[in-house]
Amino acid sequence: MSGARELIRIAKAEVGYREGYSNGHWNNWQRYSPTVPGLEWSQSQPWCSTFVSWAAMKSGNAGLFPRTASCANGVEWFRQRGRFTEYPVIGGPVYFGAGGGSHVGICVSYTSSTITTVEGNTNSSGSAEGDGVHLKTRPRKSSYIYGYGIPDYPEGVVLADPARRGRRGVVHFGQEASVADIPQGAGTTPPPSRTVTIDGKAYGPGAKGDHITALGRMLVAAGCSAYTEGPGPTWSSADTESMRRYQIKIGDSGAEADGLPGPKQLARLKREYGSRRTYTVKPGDTLSGIASAHGVTVATLVKANPTITDPDLIDVGQALDLP
Repeated sequence: MSGARELIRIAKAEVGYREGYSNGHWNNWQRYSPTVPGLEWSQSQPWCSTFVSWAAMKSGNAGLFPRTASCANGVEWFRQRGRFTEYPVIGGPVYFGAGGGSHVGICVSYTSSTITTVEGNTNSSGSAEGDGVHLKTRPRKSSYIYGYGIPDYPEGVVLADPARRGRRGVVHFGQEASVADIPQGAGTTPPPSRTVTIDGKAYGPGAKGDHITALGRMLVAAGCSAYTEGPGPTWSSADTESMRRYQIKIGDSGAEADGLPGPKQLARLKREYGSRRTYTVKPGDTLSGIASAHGVTVATLVKANPTITDPDLIDVGQALDLP
């Protein structure tokens, strides 16, 4: 199950959780970083964005959100897809501070004057460096609010942006909305009943073979996994959902996001994730040295590894994707 309702349910269930406390202060040690593939390094760092990535992953919405510990990277991810607004979005990440880089939470309801959010790494006063997960009500028109990401939820997205009224996948609810306004049947994607054949190989219900396992591994590498085990050689509902998440991630929708690969989608997936190379950081390594040794620029290496928030800070043992 996925969708805005499930994301909000997962996030709200964490309200009341507190991070670690040592030497007389809260220490940013929490349970979310170790469980989000690619963000394990963020343990003991500010974790509001990691919490949003965790909630997206746990609720089956990983492909609809950036997987990042950086609020600024989150803003850029939604902007690049044309899915950013200054108006509240139910189940959307709300970014705070200059450029949206200071803090992030999840909007769960709004009125004409307030928003209610679930936020990690905050406290009762709303600090961006807090003690745990809190349910917050903030002024909607606060100058601290920078904007909102618009996840492409399968049931449609509930938001207040009048400029988006009538667009595909948008349910417009003006001045106030809550979880109750999310369309019923949220998170259900009708399973395909057909198969497709690409380069002589079948994909879809009933399809089997090593190429299905390979597809699944590429989808995992793309950050679109819906697998609880596997992937394996027999097509499953997890393959369908993982493929659908990838289709949404690359901007496809409607019939082009039905969970079955198309020739162009499969070619792109193979091109981007089919021959993945990695490098494990060793003592004394620098990002510029790694980039030079592999014939790429630092900027290209950072782009291929969105978890890098500071090019001068890489960890021994960290696995880097090589373009």
